[in-house]
Amino acid sequence: MSNSDSTAGDGQPQDKAIVAYEIYAQEDMPLSAAPISRQWMDETPQRFAYRCLPMTLANQAGWMIGCPRSFVASWNGGPGNSDTVFSFQDGPPDDRISSIFGHGIITFNMPYLFRTPKGINMWVKGPSNWPKHGLQALEGLVETDWTSASFTMNWKITRAGETVRFARGEPCCMVVPYPRGLVESFEPERRPLESDAEISQEYQRWSTDRNAYQSRVADGDQEAIRRGWQKDYFQGRDPGKERVAEHQTKLAVREFERNG
Repeated sequence: MSNSDSTAGDGQPQDKAIVAYEIYAQEDMPLSAAPISRQWMDETPQRFAYRCLPMTLANQAGWMIGCPRSFVASWNGGPGNSDTVFSFQDGPPDDRISSIFGHGIITFNMPYLFRTPKGINMWVKGPSNWPKHGLQALEGLVETDWTSASFTMNWKITRAGETVRFARGEPCCMVVPYPRGLVESFEPERRPLESDAEISQEYQRWSTDRNAYQSRVADGDQEAIRRGWQKDYFQGRDPGKERVAEHQTKLAVREFERNG
């Protein structure tokens, strides 16, 4: 998201503006709002995976950067750069995709320099709930409110002898704004559930209601089966209570608009 008033004279974003400066002209590593959909979720019976509201919200919480080329990579287990071999399937080798760190790590050079508001980092990660065979995304927090250095996105091949694949256009990176110091600002405690009578009572009511519903489904209760699942959390309420005032079922993440 960007507009004509997005930066001050020192190049620092104002208010809620996040700017993605294009390091070089390109069209094959698009930056777009993360979608709610995932192929494996589409393929679950009756698309039941989408009933998990926390997961569908995580799917959308940020922006994705697409892979510029289709390729396969194999790692022989060695520590060197040359121990990971790439085969590009739609043209010559692409120097934005390599193994500069060795150890079976695939590195994507990002074509953007991000600027976030003061105190906001960028969480650089793999796309949420997007499993890749034989790969683990290596995540990082980048202080994008001041650094003039670009970052890379890295994936670790998990086993020697593994062959992994990326397709042109599939997300190779997801970026999520994250307030610096947020985790450290909390004062975490552990308490017995019964130490808070109201919360304990509400949990017990939820647990009893859930167990009763599951028993009805197991016994073949057609009304419960037609219902599909308990929708209380999806609707923003605990059993027997009114809906909460603030509840999200979908995110409205803005696209990065071209400016200049």
